Amino acid sequence: MRNPNVPESLDGWAILHRMFRLNRRGWDALGAEQQRAIEREAVDLFAGLARDPDTDLGLAQLLGHKGDLMLTHYARSFDALGEMQARVDKLALRDYLEPLESYVSILELGLYEFTAKIHAELRDRGLKPHSEAWNAAFDAMLDEQAHEPRNAARLFARIPQRRYACFYPMNKKRDGADNWYATPYDERAKMMLEHGKIGRSFHGHVTQVISGSIGFDDWEWGVDLYADDPLVFKKLVYAMRFDEASARFGEFGRFWTGMQFSVAQLGVFLAGAASPALLADDAAQPALR
Repeated sequence: MRNPNVPESLDGWAILHRMFRLNRRGWDALGAEQQRAIEREAVDLFAGLARDPDTDLGLAQLLGHKGDLMLTHYARSFDALGEMQARVDKLALRDYLEPLESYVSILELGLYEFTAKIHAELRDRGLKPHSEAWNAAFDAMLDEQAHEPRNAARLFARIPQRRYACFYPMNKKRDGADNWYATPYDERAKMMLEHGKIGRSFHGHVTQVISGSIGFDDWEWGVDLYADDPLVFKKLVYAMRFDEASARFGEFGRFWTGMQFSVAQLGVFLAGAASPALLADDAAQPALR
């Protein structure tokens, strides 16, 4: 049964973020031939996952003590994510990667404004809420949104190929008078509309990927930001701090920030003498913009 207080969403990729620490001393102690063999095995797997139309893989060199490497996995299902995780864990390279954090979510397009429009239209049709006819009409309108070309493309867009990446989880507060889930729907919808305007004001400068994680992980949403200039992350997140949806109701977890790099640059990352690059061939891949 549809709950009129609950905004609908469209769901796409299943997403797994994994953060690791690289044992550089252990890696450096290996002979060059052994390093090359381990690297080739990992590159072959990573490249295959990145090319497969049913999966995607992003690599980022992390800054700070919270990790050295972040792998972002996209798949069509949780089962496929499990297979990707197991295949990565079987690599010889995993002997030198210490798992630190992970995050499970599903790419989400929130439909606050559209859900309100559905309720209004069905009310205008004179349909009784939650009747069989009401539910059928609701599902049909929602399905139409899922197949709208722009939405369909966004649900299964590839990982954005932009140099800088930032990931963080967040919640909506549930604290006394500041309980997001006890706030009337119309008020929440208005706040989310204003919240969205801030994000859209950075169009072209940053690519945002929002994923839902309620019931999947410790936080309620995961946010990935991708840009060609890391300063954009600071400006965007700071601007959103003044938005009521964030200022009053937002709670934020840890932030992971770093530089995306191409699978072919894995050896550069492992060597540690230079920052691995995001190559032009990768940047040419289609991405959510």
